[in-house]
Amino acid sequence: MSSASAPAGDRAVLKFIHVTDPHLVGRGGRVHGLDPGARLERCVEEINDHHEDAAFCVITGDLAHNGDDGGYGELARLLGRLRVPARLLVGNHDRREGFARALAGAPRDAHGFVQSALDHPRFRFLFLDTHDEGSKAGRYCGWRIDWLNEQLATAGDRDVFLFMHHPPFAVGIPGLDRIGLLDVDDFVSTIDRHHNVRHIFFGHAHRPISGHWRRISFSTLFATNHQLALNLAPVERPRYTHEGPAYGIVLLDADRVVVHTRDLSGDRPIDSQ
Repeated sequence: MSSASAPAGDRAVLKFIHVTDPHLVGRGGRVHGLDPGARLERCVEEINDHHEDAAFCVITGDLAHNGDDGGYGELARLLGRLRVPARLLVGNHDRREGFARALAGAPRDAHGFVQSALDHPRFRFLFLDTHDEGSKAGRYCGWRIDWLNEQLATAGDRDVFLFMHHPPFAVGIPGLDRIGLLDVDDFVSTIDRHHNVRHIFFGHAHRPISGHWRRISFSTLFATNHQLALNLAPVERPRYTHEGPAYGIVLLDADRVVVHTRDLSGDRPIDSQ
């Protein structure tokens, strides 16, 4: 079981950064006509400039578009510039072996899944591995369920926050819902048994989505590279767009989960005179 402790501190509010789906390739390469490395690099620069006080930065999967050494090498390069501790999840585009070669120090559980826990005096953060090799959809097998059950059972009076790539419920976009987390019954029963999960952060959607599921709040956001077109009708193939990249700034305390979205597509100053 991989676990670590966040700086305790006495701050009333804890801040962290949520980034998702960078889809990196080798330096200078392009995905859907965009340079994912350059776009994540701008995100890193903004975090360094404005949010160096964040407790951590989590990237919720699809780190490397092709799951190859070029993408993970670019990720390692950019993380080397980030001045906030990073937690990484794997998504359906990732490959655990390539990830492990490039990021050997990333926490993993006893079975090799890219899962870990991070404790704060008031909160427990759980970073889940929903990757299912060879599939766009996600799975959460018995070994991973056992790990999650133990982490929830030993959280004490801490509120628990989950991070995962695949959403464990339908979001209303049929093309996305077909490749969400499959076979969720054991996952749902584990969550329901403990009643201490406060919020779920996920990726995979490439869209800003928020709401409640089983009385648990959730949120996701635009990726740092390409986005998924908002289409609530059944389609055979998803369509991607060049809507602006974004990252999230999350503020937590005993009573609130506040998620700010920072649009990186560019600011136009307003003349106030």
